[in-house]
Amino acid sequence: MRKHIVAPSVLAADFTRLAEEIEMVNNSEADWFHLDVMDGRFVPNITFGMFIVEAIGKMARKPLDVHLMIVEPEKYIEAFRKAGAHVITVHAEACPHLHRTVHKIRETGAMAGVALNPHTPVQVLENIIEDIDLVCLMSVNPGFGGQKFIYNSLPKTRKLREMIDAANSRALIEIDGGVGMQNAESLLQAGADVLVAGSSVFGAGDPPATIRALKAFQPVFDF
Repeated sequence: MRKHIVAPSVLAADFTRLAEEIEMVNNSEADWFHLDVMDGRFVPNITFGMFIVEAIGKMARKPLDVHLMIVEPEKYIEAFRKAGAHVITVHAEACPHLHRTVHKIRETGAMAGVALNPHTPVQVLENIIEDIDLVCLMSVNPGFGGQKFIYNSLPKTRKLREMIDAANSRALIEIDGGVGMQNAESLLQAGADVLVAGSSVFGAGDPPATIRALKAFQPVFDF
């Protein structure tokens, strides 16, 4: 049985207690830390850059999954890798030369991810799917945490799973936005490999128990 990955989104953490929140994830059954970098241009919000990523990396004992919601991400790939990123994901919508950017990420030794906004069809990756390590499907409009899940993400996940399997690609499917106990099983059944959970983890009464529950799903795959 394929084991899925749970990646708590640090954007939803209490930044006044960031060290404690990082340690909670370290001691939980979570697999990765998901870090959202926003520039106020590609998305209407600003979060943090490589200095915060580096600081989190010094405390984290699990891989850093860095999601670049920025314009011209190719300019910063090496800096984020140096800051400690293990996975670097760029948006297809922000990369006119996506093939070149993906290979630039892989040349640093990081896993190369490509994110798609809710309106972007998975077919845009058809000619590059074999070169990608991860596809991040945005299941909310990017820019802010705590949004409602867009349920069209389920058939979109199935389409992407079919494309990946047909190409014999190793790419993981990551779902980012509005993920929680109410839809995790359906997403895994549709073919997801990585669940990014922000508010549903850090806003829970018992975050480690929520992470444990997200990890415990063992769906019968419907693809």
